[in-house]
Amino acid sequence: MRHFAGLFMRLDQSNKTTDKIEALKEYFLSAEDEDRMWTIALFTHRRPKRQVNTRLLREWCCEWSGIPDWLFEESYQTVGDLAETISLLLPVTDGQQDFSLSYWIRYLMDLSKLDEGAKKEKILQAWQMMTKEERFIFIKLMTGGFRIGVSQNLITQAVADAFDLEKTEIAHRIMGDWNPQSVSFQDLILSKKQSDDLSRPYPFFLAYPLEKELSTYGDLNDWQVEWKWDGIRGQIIQRDGQVFIWSRGEELVTEKFPELATMALELPSGTVLDGEILTFSEGKPLPFSLLQTRIGRKTLSKKILQEAPVSFMAYDILEQSGIDLRQNPIKERRMILDTLVNTIDNSRLIISPLVEANNWDDLLTLQGESRIRMAEGFMLKKSDSPYEVGRKKGSWWKWKIEPLTIDGVLLYAQKGHGRRADLYTDYTLAVWEGEKLIPFAKAYSGLTDEEIREVDKYVKQNTLEKFGPVRTVKPAMVFEIAFEGIQESPRHKSGIALRFPRIQRWRKDKPIEEANTLEDLKSLLSVYGK
Repeated sequence: MRHFAGLFMRLDQSNKTTDKIEALKEYFLSAEDEDRMWTIALFTHRRPKRQVNTRLLREWCCEWSGIPDWLFEESYQTVGDLAETISLLLPVTDGQQDFSLSYWIRYLMDLSKLDEGAKKEKILQAWQMMTKEERFIFIKLMTGGFRIGVSQNLITQAVADAFDLEKTEIAHRIMGDWNPQSVSFQDLILSKKQSDDLSRPYPFFLAYPLEKELSTYGDLNDWQVEWKWDGIRGQIIQRDGQVFIWSRGEELVTEKFPELATMALELPSGTVLDGEILTFSEGKPLPFSLLQTRIGRKTLSKKILQEAPVSFMAYDILEQSGIDLRQNPIKERRMILDTLVNTIDNSRLIISPLVEANNWDDLLTLQGESRIRMAEGFMLKKSDSPYEVGRKKGSWWKWKIEPLTIDGVLLYAQKGHGRRADLYTDYTLAVWEGEKLIPFAKAYSGLTDEEIREVDKYVKQNTLEKFGPVRTVKPAMVFEIAFEGIQESPRHKSGIALRFPRIQRWRKDKPIEEANTLEDLKSLLSVYGK
């Protein structure tokens, strides 16, 4: 655990990719095999289940520390992170334990068999043996709140560098359905004789946002242009009569989309398709909000299946008859895909239509139709490009339309987490309805560090009321909020929900009286919310 805690602190203290890769590489070269497996699992979102209620952890911390509940709560509001608060408040001990990460994960998993009293005894015993940093990690693992700014791409690169392997090979191996309790590091990562995993998807190829003037990208005829659809990126796999549907977030979602699973049985064995899962009806996509009604459900009722029907908008074919096609040019893969979709002739499988234009100016005009088509803009793909791994610059670009915007007034503020735990960085914005301000969106990003400190100072000096961690602020600040979509929502006081809201700029030039109104929001809803 000490070794892993040291890695966590090194990763948390640097924003440089090279530093993080070096820290990970050193760790993987020196850690025990079982700890290596659990480290990969934790950094790829395979975490042990929560075994202890956080309320109990707070109680046990107060009891051992000898502090009242109100002081714990004040500390928590200042720090902003439960695990860090507890680790700071617990009495200091020598921290003599030297057990491995995998030992402590098994320790936590074994708590499921115990009653509350026995759990308390085991947790206090563990805390007594640990340093402050080790307790922090232990509590994060215990509560399911383990997060760190390390992408799966960095993990892949570090493991590949450490063991002199191909990055693409490692990326392929750590995807799919595996369990750190039942597979060894040798078998999953180092073995040259990997068993054929029918369910395993390919690493996704991701595009960068368009960076330069359109004319600098050469002849438009050298590019394959498609609409950028607003759904769930996924891969459909059919191997040996078995179907697996994976999201880009590496979640197996086959059961959430039974109609797609049924359609995929019609595909030839050894087929892997890349595309977008969309709610789709009568030849056109439906709002993303409908798709969201299916995502979080454990069971899908007949009503949900009828109200939110899905189709798979295929972008690419990555495997045919068990043969990896990714190095073939996309223009060749497109012809294979087109033949396949026409052969299957199933309304649940659609090929992403190509966008035809004479020149870049014409394409720019067409982009204005994106929202009406329920699209986010265009994808530009070089006609001779292979299907690569991860996010690469050069052959694939995403050209998104400009976001919608609305000017809102800062009404409520709450402290952030982690490094911003003592700053008010989480904001609720409001628009006018007559003489009242109506909350319509929350925003957590978009300001510079200097601006955040300025807003934080204002919040602390102009608080009107406190509701737990939330402060009501004297209305005086206007911010331009950018967002990708808008829809009706009975759960929100404004009756409207925004998709991906963020602060685009601080409107210091605008008094609060000139902020937008609820009617302005409803006007946007009438145009773009259908």
